[in-house]
Amino acid sequence: MRALFSDRRFLVMLALGFAAGVPLPLTGFVLRQWFAESDIPLAAIGFTALIGLAYALKFLWAPLMDHARPPLFPGFGRRRGWLLSIQPPLMLAIVLLGQTDPATMAVATAAVAVVVAFLSASQDIVIDAWRIEALAEEEQGYGFACYVWGYRFALLAANAGALGMVRMVGWDGAFLYCAALVGVGLVAVLLAPEPAPPPPQPPMSWTTRLRVAVIEPFRDFTTRPHWLPILVFVSLFNLGEALAGIMTAPFYRELGFTRGEVATVASGFGLVMTLLGVLAGGWFVAKVGVGRALVITGFVQMASNLMYVALNEVGRSMPMLYAQVGVESFTDGLAAAAFVAYLTGLTNRAFSATQYALLSSLAAIPLRFLGGWSGQLAQAMGWTPFFLLTTAAALPALVIMLWLLRRLPPPPRAGPQATAAD
Repeated sequence: MRALFSDRRFLVMLALGFAAGVPLPLTGFVLRQWFAESDIPLAAIGFTALIGLAYALKFLWAPLMDHARPPLFPGFGRRRGWLLSIQPPLMLAIVLLGQTDPATMAVATAAVAVVVAFLSASQDIVIDAWRIEALAEEEQGYGFACYVWGYRFALLAANAGALGMVRMVGWDGAFLYCAALVGVGLVAVLLAPEPAPPPPQPPMSWTTRLRVAVIEPFRDFTTRPHWLPILVFVSLFNLGEALAGIMTAPFYRELGFTRGEVATVASGFGLVMTLLGVLAGGWFVAKVGVGRALVITGFVQMASNLMYVALNEVGRSMPMLYAQVGVESFTDGLAAAAFVAYLTGLTNRAFSATQYALLSSLAAIPLRFLGGWSGQLAQAMGWTPFFLLTTAAALPALVIMLWLLRRLPPPPRAGPQATAAD
């Protein structure tokens, strides 16, 4: 184990995961906290969900980055050259985001955030490609674990870290700090080995590449039984969490919680509980199977939204905030482990990477669009009815999964060593 992690490729993967995680809060929770403190209306804050569409649509330009030469540093190779072409503009965009003022120019702030999200999603494409090509098949599990831990540490640094620094250096200084954090990935790229280039292939037109990259994997998926209900389930599974999650920053602020309290509890403590939930979810999936785990963790996750209602009824209470964040984060981790296992099991090995990307995109796109209306719903309904609605929003997906389990029952479990493929 020590020899494995002394390999610089795994240290590079840890640093690249860190660089990938930094921009996400800057276009999500941190941005919405900034908007809430700038007295932006809830309806407008809700539409910030659309900023992250780039993460859901990145499969559309992934073929271009997979085949085209890097525009700025081709001498560093295909993967490293693309990362070196993306990361400096990403750092600059984060700095420019901090120079805007949502109180007076919210549209400009959102526009720069869209650029940050696009560059961040593009970085994710290349990092995934580097991991797949630089590590042998038996090393992928360790490589992905390094990536996840780097990513999670980055969420803590860019969420709680950035919010905690605002009081000392202001919002512009906090975004400058986050831009510097991306520099960890830049150093990693300079130290990383360039993967061996793939064997030469006959030239293909962009039409052919689009067909191979997108159409064929999707067409293959449509040949399986009940594929349409499966896609509807995938699209709706996290709907309640998406509606509620977009509104957490203005909700906490309206209850009177300070930026520091939110950074400590919602970001720091919440991250720890999410990681614990993911670990527990992985164990639970292995014990009961993916399909059953999805239903059970889905109901638990749905019920956890009632903690928002409880917090709203109690008002500003730190113990209740810890309880709400702890329950919500832990159940999110539980459900996420089951959902990722389900998506992985749906993919055909011949199209595994592309089908997984397409499925995860289909899961995200409706949530981004529907989540954009969460602010208007909260503003019109009030917090308690709104969070009751987000609780009920999870029911359609769970009903569909119960229907699917009846028609596509899991295979019989062959004993304690069997893995749940349902």
